[in-house]
Amino acid sequence: MDLIVAVDRNWAIGHKGNLLVSIPEDMKYFRETTMGSVVVLGRKTLAGFPNGLPLKGRDNIIFSTNPDYEVRGGVVVHSKEELFQVLKDYYDRQVFVIGGGSIYEMLLPYCKTAYVTKIDYAYQADTYFPNLDKLENWKLVADSDEYTYFDLEYYFLKYENDSPLGI
Repeated sequence: MDLIVAVDRNWAIGHKGNLLVSIPEDMKYFRETTMGSVVVLGRKTLAGFPNGLPLKGRDNIIFSTNPDYEVRGGVVVHSKEELFQVLKDYYDRQVFVIGGGSIYEMLLPYCKTAYVTKIDYAYQADTYFPNLDKLENWKLVADSDEYTYFDLEYYFLKYENDSPLGI
């Protein structure tokens, strides 16, 4: 399992249920990286998508604590154990955790690779991603040149977890 996330310089990822910023090149990177894969996300993250619908071209697995919650075009799970059971059906596919904050936190120990868009700006935020630079088992293994979007500078980084938990 891998993850993909966009963070600011303080590892913030959201504010009041929204992304901090929308950078077209980052959205393209996300689309190209996750296309054809399985994406795992929370109900609130799904609600933030256009029309609240699952992402096209990907198998969507959505976490919800509501036992009656249903999503057309997606599989709903209610626990980590249920997720791992469902993922057995996708053993030959790349799986990406795509948010939000509590889903990242729950599944981070199981992820092998993190694709991080690091934005060199500090936003007002209320949701954060763990700072991978401070986690002993996560190592930065690749970084891009600097990109700019108006006055924002950002980088595409790749981290590897040297001891992911098995599922």
